[in-house]
Amino acid sequence: MKHSKQTFITAFALFSMFFGVGNLLLPPFLGYNAGSEWVWVTIGFTISAVFIPILAIYSHAKLQGTLLDFGLKVSNWFAISYSLVVYIIAATLPIPRTAAFTYEMAVQPYFDLSSLWSSAIYFVLVLLFVLNRQIVLDLIGKFLTPFILLLLFVIILLGLFEEVSPIRESIFGNTFTEGIMEGYQTFDALGGIVSGGVVVISLSLLGKYSFKEKKSIILQSGILSGIGLLIIYGGLIALGSHFNGSFDTDNRTQLLQFLSSQTLGNLGTVLLSVLVALACFTTAVGVIAGTADFIKGLANDSKSAFTITAIIGCVLGVFIGQFEVHYIIDIALPVLMFIYPITIVLIILNALTEKWATKRVFRAVVLTAFIFSIPDFLSFLVAEEYLIPIRELIPLSKNNMGWALPAFAIFILLNGVNRIQSINKLN
Repeated sequence: MKHSKQTFITAFALFSMFFGVGNLLLPPFLGYNAGSEWVWVTIGFTISAVFIPILAIYSHAKLQGTLLDFGLKVSNWFAISYSLVVYIIAATLPIPRTAAFTYEMAVQPYFDLSSLWSSAIYFVLVLLFVLNRQIVLDLIGKFLTPFILLLLFVIILLGLFEEVSPIRESIFGNTFTEGIMEGYQTFDALGGIVSGGVVVISLSLLGKYSFKEKKSIILQSGILSGIGLLIIYGGLIALGSHFNGSFDTDNRTQLLQFLSSQTLGNLGTVLLSVLVALACFTTAVGVIAGTADFIKGLANDSKSAFTITAIIGCVLGVFIGQFEVHYIIDIALPVLMFIYPITIVLIILNALTEKWATKRVFRAVVLTAFIFSIPDFLSFLVAEEYLIPIRELIPLSKNNMGWALPAFAIFILLNGVNRIQSINKLN
């Protein structure tokens, strides 16, 4: 593998940028609730939390631009608006959540420190890493991620060989779609389009790789990080399922603490705290760096714009990060129902060739996904009885995926029309 050293460093860095709060907190609880049907929930979770994010990395390898490039085929106005919305969401939800989770798991149990001071110290360190972004890939890729992977493998392997009570049945009506929806909460699709830009710029700053070489490095590292995510997610889901007959809880954090103590004893709780802090920190660095890069690009490569954006992102993180983790997760749901369908559609279309993803296809499919996702979005804001007539008419709407089949149908229809028109022109 050419440039193998850089490829592995970039793969580790990508994994670490993806692997934050939701990636550690959600899979065990998902497996715990899925019980004996954990395989189906793993498949669903893999689609939204592994396949789509890695497809975003592939799209970045093709485009090698910024987040703006993902929406340009719709329109310039849409590209700017969409990008701003994504970065605002990133700054106000997943990044503050990393500080909140770090406080609850790694600070509060051991130190007499307020959440304000904890968040302040946390984001000062994040800011230092972001402002020295040239070393981000190397430092994260060479040191932090291998340690995270080692701890996770130990917990998973030891846990799966424990003798436990019989596994209970799933509490979900549809384990497959439940896995997809839970994958939304990882924010990994958004993380893919943001962190992919960080990788592109970081490799460009090295100044020693051609466009083709960067494409190869990004693509190969994306595949490697995806394999790592798949193994870890599958292991954590299986671990949660394995212990679901031995522990009663409705709290994600408590389950995670139980699993670590069962596998590694008292030492496990301490190691888990370190793992949480590292996973959260690396994700925060990656996303804030990506946000600052975007604003810097809009401001004609202004270094001041990069610095100011990074500072604003960290200040927002300090204040919003004082909310409890479960509260941030709850308020994120309607936001995700709004932005995720558009994001998934853009990632898939950008991964396709021009033949299948013309401007007309881009515009029609994105508009369709947006329109048919509105009932899913509203279901978290208004009483369900008001939406029943509409949701019954839209396939998969009851599973909060009402946009999927209409968007796919429009994609097939327009490409069919395009092929017919091409044949007519030839004749």
